[in-house]
Amino acid sequence: MYRKDFIKGLLVAGVAATALTLGAASASAQTKWNLPAAYPNDNPHTENLVLFAKDVEAATGGKLSITIHGNASLFKAPEIKRAVQTGQAQMGEVLISNHENEDPIFGIDVVPFLATSFADSMKLYKASKAAIEKKLDAQGIKLLFMVPWAPQGVYTKKDINTIEDMKGLKWRAYNVGTARLGELLGMQAVTIQAAELPQALATGVVNSFMSSGGTGYDSKVWESLTHFYDTQAWIPKDATFVNKAAFNALDKATQDAILKASATAEERGWKMWQDKAGWYIEQLKAKGMKVQAPSPALAAGFKKAGEQLTADWLKKAGAEGQAIVDAYKKM
Repeated sequence: MYRKDFIKGLLVAGVAATALTLGAASASAQTKWNLPAAYPNDNPHTENLVLFAKDVEAATGGKLSITIHGNASLFKAPEIKRAVQTGQAQMGEVLISNHENEDPIFGIDVVPFLATSFADSMKLYKASKAAIEKKLDAQGIKLLFMVPWAPQGVYTKKDINTIEDMKGLKWRAYNVGTARLGELLGMQAVTIQAAELPQALATGVVNSFMSSGGTGYDSKVWESLTHFYDTQAWIPKDATFVNKAAFNALDKATQDAILKASATAEERGWKMWQDKAGWYIEQLKAKGMKVQAPSPALAAGFKKAGEQLTADWLKKAGAEGQAIVDAYKKM
């Protein structure tokens, strides 16, 4: 009797040990990735990334788990792309025009007044996507999807009726284009990323900037500034991408799940911003900001500056940039 109980006990222990081993193997099979992003958790870009991560986790049965780190909490905005290139993070989302200094093609969506509606912005994306993918691929990065912001306008603390009224303003720049615009218009350009903008406004480091209604809302701009001029100068886009080596190391089913979730996130992200662009403008008005179209003189001044910036960009981008613009205009 004792011998039978002893053997039975050994068998039970063996089954339990096997179960624990299998459980540990199952747990270790889960791959955990980080995706740093630059904007607050209630920004549509970050909300879309959270949904993207949920879609991937569901499609892989929990095999791949992606943690979204919003508001530049893991890496500052200018550091995210490099972090993905070097494998410090497996995925990332950046405002692609932040990297125009690496290659002019990354700044094509902030060429002033080239694409000022969501429909035109999508055409420009289609015309430039292959070139952007190729350049990121050469850097060890695979593009997954791109999502626009709302059209860009100008925030100030005073009435601006002509370009001359902007001289001397402390102008927040966030990429090559906005820095160059500040220089052309005689302003003091200071590079400030979105996460640092509220403090820069509150302390007077800057007192004017060009951005979307979304950035103004995220920054509670009405606490520091009073006017928003809806210039609709351009529609910048955020790119979400993955470290190519990390992606290639995944099995095909997981890769396919990521690509499918990416296509869904891109479509959803464009719709989110089209739906919310007007809402942001209404929120600025509700907070007491003076929201208006630019005067004819101000619009003409911006147009002239835009033509100079476009010429500068085309000179840098060369035949490749001209080919993309030509293809876009034929659509």
